[in-house]
Amino acid sequence: MKGRPGIAGIGCAVPEQRVTNFDLEKLVDTSDEWIVTRTGIRERRILRPHEDPAQLGIAAARQAIAHAGLSPSDIDFLITATNVSEMLVPGSSPFICEGLKIQREIPFFDMIAGCTGFVYALKVAADLVTAGSYKNILVVGMEALSRFTDWQDRSTCVLFGDGAGAAVVRMMPAGRGILASSLAADSSKWGLLYVQAGGVRTPASLETVQKRQHFLRMEGGGVFKSAVQMMEETTERALADAGLTKDDIDWIVPHQANLRIITSLAKRFGIAMEKVIVNIDRYANTSTASIPIALTEAVSDGRIKPGDIVVLTAFGAGVTYGAIVLRW
Repeated sequence: MKGRPGIAGIGCAVPEQRVTNFDLEKLVDTSDEWIVTRTGIRERRILRPHEDPAQLGIAAARQAIAHAGLSPSDIDFLITATNVSEMLVPGSSPFICEGLKIQREIPFFDMIAGCTGFVYALKVAADLVTAGSYKNILVVGMEALSRFTDWQDRSTCVLFGDGAGAAVVRMMPAGRGILASSLAADSSKWGLLYVQAGGVRTPASLETVQKRQHFLRMEGGGVFKSAVQMMEETTERALADAGLTKDDIDWIVPHQANLRIITSLAKRFGIAMEKVIVNIDRYANTSTASIPIALTEAVSDGRIKPGDIVVLTAFGAGVTYGAIVLRW
């Protein structure tokens, strides 16, 4: 049986600073009960002012590389999925490469695909490995959404956290690896989640700062409806392409956006929550980092075992959505 590309190593990192719902009660008109009931979130990790997301990305990458039994010098391509770059130009990838002390001049690029970025990046990495262009591709998903969070807006400030996750994609032994994937997008729904200012359409100015246009804005109801429907659709397509059904799934690792979204997705699939990896209560929505953080924890604690059929599925700004089916 021919080998397939897959995840050979994973890792994650989160900031030390915990911000609980009780802490947020002191900032905005909210309560622990209100937040938990509507989102499932109890706390989130937030970077301190002197910390930056690249530090998390580097730590997660080192863990993933070691888990794969490799060294940084073995990596021959880097894809960084993020919505919050270290700078507008360049992006975050050069800082990851520099931090890992990779001496070779390997190619790299940043990918902006909303919360689906890690799934998109895995697909691109898998295709590059399949083509034989590269052997060991590092995929990093890292975010510092706290830097774009309006801490005066109770509808959004409770939702997000900071973190990073990473994976090494390479050819796997026969029987393991990515079985199928499905990527999609719907540009008509871009207004569901966005940061208005800071780009060329609305350049940064005193006026944009005063109008608080540099913060995340979200239409919650539309996000909920679209996220559940789109993750279901893309997961069904990926399963069909893999020749599998929902009954074959051992684990679903969904993007940790909202517990209601996650439970609704499981219900529509008729899958018990015991088969769904959930850690949103501790980390909130870490965007591109949420899936690799959850996957790392589930593999590390022994829930996900070799041979298990695992589904990664996500929805994000753009709007983008996608799913990957793999045999661990």
